[in-house]
Amino acid sequence: MPTSTIRDAEAQHLLQHDPEEGHEMNSIGGEPSKTGEDSLDGSPSRKQSENGEDAASQEEGLVVGIQETGTVSTDPVYEAKARVLNAAIQEIGMGWYQWQLFVVVGFGWANDNLWPIVTSLILTPVANEFKPPHPPVLSLAQNIGLLAGAMFWGFGCDIFGRKLAFNLTLLVTAVFGLLAFSSPNFAAICSFSALWSFGVGGNLPVDSAVFLEFLPGSHQYLLTVLSIDWAIAQVVATLIAWPLLGHLTCQSDENCTRGGNMGWRYFVVVMGAISMIEFVIRFLFFTVYESPKYLMGKGLDEQAVKVVHEVARRNGKTSTLTIEDLKSCEPRGVRQQTNTRAALKRKLEKLDLSHVRALFATRKLAFSTGLIMTIWALIGLGYPLYNNFLPYLQSLRGVKFGDGSTYVTYRDSLIVAVVGIPGALIGGYLVEVPRLGRKGTLCLATLLTGGSLYGSTSALTSGALLGWNCGFNFAGNIMYSVLYAYTPEIFPTKDRGTGNALTATSNRIFGIMAPIIAMFANLRTAAPVYTSGALFFLAGLLVAILPFESRGKASL
Repeated sequence: MPTSTIRDAEAQHLLQHDPEEGHEMNSIGGEPSKTGEDSLDGSPSRKQSENGEDAASQEEGLVVGIQETGTVSTDPVYEAKARVLNAAIQEIGMGWYQWQLFVVVGFGWANDNLWPIVTSLILTPVANEFKPPHPPVLSLAQNIGLLAGAMFWGFGCDIFGRKLAFNLTLLVTAVFGLLAFSSPNFAAICSFSALWSFGVGGNLPVDSAVFLEFLPGSHQYLLTVLSIDWAIAQVVATLIAWPLLGHLTCQSDENCTRGGNMGWRYFVVVMGAISMIEFVIRFLFFTVYESPKYLMGKGLDEQAVKVVHEVARRNGKTSTLTIEDLKSCEPRGVRQQTNTRAALKRKLEKLDLSHVRALFATRKLAFSTGLIMTIWALIGLGYPLYNNFLPYLQSLRGVKFGDGSTYVTYRDSLIVAVVGIPGALIGGYLVEVPRLGRKGTLCLATLLTGGSLYGSTSALTSGALLGWNCGFNFAGNIMYSVLYAYTPEIFPTKDRGTGNALTATSNRIFGIMAPIIAMFANLRTAAPVYTSGALFFLAGLLVAILPFESRGKASL
């Protein structure tokens, strides 16, 4: 899953580690603990408030609650209130509001894959029209935008709210996608690519936060189900690209004018229109409530309680949460920090060096952490180095075979996208096969991905090349489905979020390096293919020596 390699890692970070989001995973098989329910036993709660316990008892419960989370926060009152809100959401359960939210959050998951694919698909006609000396700069602009967007919206939604960011990410993407139609030169389309990617980069951190803050622990599996939107987006993009880019773009860079190359412009307009329609549905036809935890973090406890009750009403239920339940989390002499600086401080606590040190506390754990980060980095470089330029490479190789028409290029891209869909489902089955497990499946899938790349260099016909590319995408989807599941399982529970953040960062940084390497490697040669294949082979060999097999074992 190349275009969004951090999407599950970031979502797991929110789900499994941050006390803000509640529901920590306490079993190696990924079964959710009922943290939202059980945490009341060790923290100021409704029961304690009703029994009239004094402030001293509340303070003692607060300390115990913090110890259960495995972290020491600079704002323990905030964490205590977050646990009370988690319990309230668990009490409401899964209902109509969450199912509606599941649908509109899926728009973000879809866009997270849709637009990077757009950049990949338009690379060939854009290069033919503008004849840039370094076509991969378009992909570089995209990756820089994605990284900047993830950082801005990820931190920003803690400052100006989830609700605003939830809608703006789609709007920013749609507006700049539509404006890209007017690009007069290569610099302009690169700029628009970076700008729409800035919106796309915020989809996952914001949408996953919104979804998980309203999601009861019993339905955490829906986070994985959202990946179906990612797969559908890939097929939709290539399906639309086939007629537009296949018939309405230049066959080569010779005598390629704007008038004869309008297909890619129509394509970005259609993609922008899809994102705009999704924004309209979110903004006009669905009422998304501000996150109760965000409101509580700003000191707006009454509004937070009101939102919980409104969600319960939408679900046809009632909530017993009261403002006194939150106020009881404020023992004598301790007040919650509600300013912007405090919100940023809570966000930065996820990068607490004590959690980083814990991941390297023993020789075996340090070896495992360093190895999985290296694997993520190698795959983060190898996958986009080939996949982001796949249509471009297909076109170049097709010319050599005598059938390099744009129609054939985008028809083949659609076939490759469709064949990749079953990969994730098969990966989910193979990880539970005895003697194969996570490590065996991941190792084999990674080696097969690299092997498909090397095999493609031996293709003597376009049909053979298509077959190898289908194998690449199929094996790659198995690889990523296993990697997303295995990575959080091998980190200790209390440090899992930090571990996911480290692997995601490794992947993003090396993803930015991919187009830079492609520029120097020359896409008209087989060098990028050989380089990418070598990276996958190396990653597969490293998987084989990972010290932990997480199948059927208890959490670390």
